Amino acid sequence: MIDSLSQRLVPDRLWALVEPLIPPAKERPQGGGRARTDPRAVFTAIVFVLTSGCAWRHLPPSFGVSVPTAHRTFTEWTEAGLWRQLHQAVLGELGGQGLIDWSRAVLDGASLRAKGGGLTGPSPVDRGKPGSKIHVLSDRAGLALTVGISAANTHDSHALKPLVNALPAIRSRRGPRRRKPAKLHADKAYDIPALRDWLRQRRILPRIARKGIESRDKLGKHRWVIERAIAWLFGYRRLTIRYERDAGHFLAFLTLAATITCYKKLAK
Repeated sequence: MIDSLSQRLVPDRLWALVEPLIPPAKERPQGGGRARTDPRAVFTAIVFVLTSGCAWRHLPPSFGVSVPTAHRTFTEWTEAGLWRQLHQAVLGELGGQGLIDWSRAVLDGASLRAKGGGLTGPSPVDRGKPGSKIHVLSDRAGLALTVGISAANTHDSHALKPLVNALPAIRSRRGPRRRKPAKLHADKAYDIPALRDWLRQRRILPRIARKGIESRDKLGKHRWVIERAIAWLFGYRRLTIRYERDAGHFLAFLTLAATITCYKKLAK
């Protein structure tokens, strides 16, 4: 039975996209064991941890999932690549309905404090305390198309190529699948000639603010879209401070947050 909270966290329409992607349970070498916990209950528990920001050990028993089971399954699904597959599935649904605006993409990053682990470093915006940085590439409306993480002391420009290369081939309402925008907007941190040339080689028109030329007013004309997209992601409380020492686990939560944000557009 699915209660109202579980239904709100994972609506039937979202679960219909998730269920076919759930990897099969790992077989125990010794055989036997208990029956597998309901995958939907586990997925709902993971979404609750993401949205509430609670520690795994504080997972309410009302979800019907034990803490070890929830965390172990989260790790297994992360290793199986479920979160990126789900993100692409939701983007495919959006693209099929013509809800992705490829006329312009916007790129930016934001720092957050980290408790330690891989891909952390002294944050230049937090008095050198350990931190990480999230990177987001969105469409014109602010839908996160690709996301990534790095150490807080990594220059933003290093994220441009990986994020553009990570764009999946997304269905279109008409014509072939698309995987690149017509233009890419970014702030002055990405104002590097080699990056402009790299984008042009891929037939993406760079719209990168030029140092000492573009005014702050002109820069903000399109920047608010990506700032809003990042704000949407930080609305998931598990992302406000990085507690995961495993960088892959934090990226999993970030990708799931991007997926749910995109799904909300689909559900309107």
